[in-house]
Parts: sequence; C-alpha cells; structure tokens
Amino acid sequence: MTTNGHIIFAIASAIFAKNFILNALMIQADWWHLIPAVLTTCLIPDIDHPRSLIGQKLRWISQPISVTFGHRGFTHSLLALITLWFFKNVFFRSLLMPDDVFQGMILGYFSHIVADMLTPAGVPLFWPYRKRFCIPIINNKKNKKIEQKICLSLVCCVILFPIYLPVLIKYISSYVKIF
Repeated sequence: MTTNGHIIFAIASAIFAKNFILNALMIQADWWHLIPAVLTTCLIPDIDHPRSLIGQKLRWISQPISVTFGHRGFTHSLLALITLWFFKNVFFRSLLMPDDVFQGMILGYFSHIVADMLTPAGVPLFWPYRKRFCIPIINNKKNKKIEQKICLSLVCCVILFPIYLPVLIKYISSYVKIF
C-alpha cells in the first residue's frame, strides 16, 4: 500500500474507532488528540523498508531493521504492537501523555498492519511465525488510483454509516421477519 493509502486508511480507522466506540476511552477521546496521534504512527511499520517515506528520513534506523527482519516482518506484526504497549506501560509510565493520544498511536500503527493485510502480499501477523495473512482487496501494482478510491470510500462510509444506521436498521427490519 502507498503512503497516501496508509494515511487515508488511518483517518478512516480513527473515525471508525471514535464513532463506533471500540473501547471506553474512545468515548472521551479528543479529535485533536486522536487524529494527530494516528497520523504520527500510521507510517512507522514501514521503517523496515529503506525506500519508504519514513525509511528515507530515518535511514540509520531503517537499514538495520531491514537487514534484520526484512520488509513486512517484525514491524508488521502484533508482536510489534505488544512491544510498543509494553515499553509505554513499563518503561515510560511516567511519560505525561494523555491516554487518548496513546490509544491513537496504537490505532495508527494497527491501521497500517490492517491496510497491508488488504494487499496480496499480506503480513506475518503472528511473527516470527512466517505465515502471511491477507484479504487481497487492494492490488495497487495494477492501479494505484484504485487504492486511493477504496480508502476514500472507506472514509465516506465510516462518516456516513452512523447517520444512516437507523434508516438501514429500519429498512432491513421491514424485510426480516422474526419467528
């Protein structure tokens, strides 16, 4: 997935998490905390690719990670997310960071992993177990515009779905008969 695709997907993920209240903290999450936090971390998993945007900016970190783990290795796994959570809660507990900012950072990182799962290459979700998990909806090698259209459509859906949910439920319930 491209940089733009990851950014758009991360915004859609933040809107989804806030609108559908995925956890209790999201009820009180401030948009001004959530969106910047998501955008800050949505490209970090690609630190393992020296030609990625973040890999070019932080080449001194990207090169060793790329050589050690390869692209879409450790940084694209749930173990990386658990490691981030562990470091924040064990070593950086005293760090003055609002909880919704940290939730947004985790959400941004996770959105990257989910977005890469939508490509045919997939991700090794349970790294070091090498099996790649994918739901190949986006094949950006054929047409990069399709990726952006899918991600923008997703943003529209997560914005509009809560508005039209009561109408949708009423429509569906009129056709479904409960015995």
